[in-house]
Amino acid sequence: MTGILACTLAFGMLADPYAAEEELSPQIRAAELKAHVYRLASPEFLGRKGPGAARASAHIAAAFKRLGLRPAFGDSYFQPVRSALDTDDSPHPNYLGRNVGAILPGTDPKLKSEWVLLGAHFDHLGKVGDEYFPGADDNASSVAMMLEVAERFALQKEKPRRTVVFVAFDLEEVGLLGSTYFAIHPPLPIRQLKAFLTGDLLGRSMANVMDEYVFVMGSERSAKMRQLVEGVKPPKGLKAGRLGADIVGTRSDYGPFRDRSVPFLFFSTGQHRDYHQTSDRPEKLDYAKLERISRWIADLTWRLATDDDAPTWQEKPGTDLDEVRTILVLVKRVMGRPDRYPLSARQRDLMGGVAKRLGDILDRGKVTSAERTWLVWTSRLLLATVF
Repeated sequence: MTGILACTLAFGMLADPYAAEEELSPQIRAAELKAHVYRLASPEFLGRKGPGAARASAHIAAAFKRLGLRPAFGDSYFQPVRSALDTDDSPHPNYLGRNVGAILPGTDPKLKSEWVLLGAHFDHLGKVGDEYFPGADDNASSVAMMLEVAERFALQKEKPRRTVVFVAFDLEEVGLLGSTYFAIHPPLPIRQLKAFLTGDLLGRSMANVMDEYVFVMGSERSAKMRQLVEGVKPPKGLKAGRLGADIVGTRSDYGPFRDRSVPFLFFSTGQHRDYHQTSDRPEKLDYAKLERISRWIADLTWRLATDDDAPTWQEKPGTDLDEVRTILVLVKRVMGRPDRYPLSARQRDLMGGVAKRLGDILDRGKVTSAERTWLVWTSRLLLATVF
């Protein structure tokens, strides 16, 4: 039995996994998020690459239209992503993919020219032979979040003061081409973009030990963003672990906006062993957790779209003890749960040394610049060799 046939039969045995997909309400519910994930991770979309990506983009555009959101690109929900080798007068443009976007206009006469962007990439790795890569967590989980936040904003009675743009990016898996193209060719003036929020892998648990955590990166580049992350409390049962984005490097669509000094927040529940595997399937996601994360991102987006003052870019990243605490929790939990995450003797020695140094930093109550550099490179080493 081929991989696609097996997956098709598995989806068919569920009691209509898409039942809640058509529900429209301002409430963000786990059942609706689950329906979106199951749809986008289904065999219909072929791992969301090539013909599957084209089908997925049309599906997302239809969802925006059903919400009554305005097309983001003139009279179209689609932004063709062209090759960098093309010129405006190329007789035969080389289209690599297409972003999908919608706009909810702001209501405040003084603020509606400013905009906030909530995005998530919808593409994935496609199909190899008889196997396809469902990409349930990467990144159907975040597209589901974005669609549900868009639904809340579109259907609730009160509307944001600033304009909010919702975008599903294509081609993230091939060098962030979709978000880079968007940042170069935005539908509204880039200088008026006050904040960018995105998610990537929102439905699981880092190393299967950080069950209640979502990591949030980017607040080190804006005092206002940090105030929001600390002041807008996550729903009960969810903890936010603040990290500097340089801990993970440029791993998702925040890169092109960070490079243009746009204040940003990047959310993720972290990498797991199904990452970029055919086993990244929708039944493995924690939909109650995804609901809590989506509700929190909606609250943060709302504040960014309605507060009097917008975030400003901070050229020198801030340093503090929050990321030290977050990484220490992760290291200790991995070491303490060999049933979930077995380690070799070498890995255990490495992580034991890391835990001791992190503890020493917390006891002293200050992070030096040299320790911050060590923290970045050590975290990247752990991601590459342990997680």
